[in-house]
Amino acid sequence: MNTSQPNRRRFLAGVGAVGAGAVMSGCVTSGTSGGGAQSTSGTVTLQSNISAPQAKTAMQDVVAAYNKRGGAKASLNTVAAETFRTQLPTYLTSANPPDLLTWYPGSVADAYAKKGLLLDVGDIWTKGDLAGYSEALKKLCTDSAGAKVFVPVSYYWWGMFYKKSNFAKWGVQEPKTWDEFTALCETLKSKGVTPIGLGAGSGTPWVASAWFDYLNIRINGAAYHRDLLAGRHRFDDPEVHKVFDKWAEILPYFDPNGTALAFQDATTTLLSGHTGMMLIGTFFVDGAPKGEADDIDFFQFPIIDPKVPVAEEGPTDGYFASARTKHTSEVKDLMTWMAGVESQEIYLKGSTGTTLPTNPRAKDSGTPLVKKGRALIEGAADVTQFFNRDSSDALQPTADTALTKFLARPKEINSILTTWQRDAQKIWSQ
Repeated sequence: MNTSQPNRRRFLAGVGAVGAGAVMSGCVTSGTSGGGAQSTSGTVTLQSNISAPQAKTAMQDVVAAYNKRGGAKASLNTVAAETFRTQLPTYLTSANPPDLLTWYPGSVADAYAKKGLLLDVGDIWTKGDLAGYSEALKKLCTDSAGAKVFVPVSYYWWGMFYKKSNFAKWGVQEPKTWDEFTALCETLKSKGVTPIGLGAGSGTPWVASAWFDYLNIRINGAAYHRDLLAGRHRFDDPEVHKVFDKWAEILPYFDPNGTALAFQDATTTLLSGHTGMMLIGTFFVDGAPKGEADDIDFFQFPIIDPKVPVAEEGPTDGYFASARTKHTSEVKDLMTWMAGVESQEIYLKGSTGTTLPTNPRAKDSGTPLVKKGRALIEGAADVTQFFNRDSSDALQPTADTALTKFLARPKEINSILTTWQRDAQKIWSQ
């Protein structure tokens, strides 16, 4: 639902922070089951994809704090992120679905809402902390039928991340323009360093979509990008060909193992200095060794056409509830608490602190990295979410297939885009 995509400045008029699936949760038990977790008695079951060790612990802290309040209780079931991603439709359509689930607002939530799978929580948006959230966030959490089906708890940003000590050792600096970026790549290559890591293999092919998103919003703009993902343009249009022409310019600088390594392994390769930089979201910091976070920095994805208004990817994370929950009042109580200052600050303290709270009164971690990330988002003219969030979970596999084929066989781009359009049209026509 493209109407949910906010202008960047309006969005930030009242948001806060979100991580990679970052959502706070109510907590106690934690499992690794891939199946739906059903509620028993008055306990709300929260199915969470926040599985990186530090972030998972932070989620447990949040749920423990909720359970100490008295009244409704919550139990946390943590599922490996990629398992969660593939199993989410099964969770939502099962006979006994989890009561509450971590995921994303906007178009991706709307796709599930249209199938009658999400609980309308509009009443909790009229009071308490949620009433003070920005209009842009309210819009982002509203489905195409006008019902509010989501509660956001954090947002984060994407950028070209690198290790400060490595850049210093190599004697290089952050680029701003595309020409400076390609020159940096050439310099790193001359020093025996693979310039660009990827991490689009072993269950995380969706990482490649960030390159498509950013190249498209830099060349064709955010409005065109959203319209394309909604089916109002074609993937074999000339404008999309321009995106791949530009991408092809830098393919020689990509890690040849880019579609073999998962992003977690690509992170290790980056931190070890075997690759120079990586387009990724702040969630990758959750998997970095302790003590490495202070050495991590990022720069803005390079400007390609100065005439195109600058947009950034700022995905928002939070919760939606199953329409089949048997604990409606308890679920709404937990969601209301998740929207508050206390829960969001507990999560930030327990995690790596690289997300930003959506509650306008909640404090972020205040680290140099977070300050720089907030400034990036606040300074943008517009914000996109991410490929599947601006389209649907159903469309994401079409991108995974097309982009990994392009990375392997870039000269076949014409047939790749023709096939992508055909596959996408099947999704849009459903």
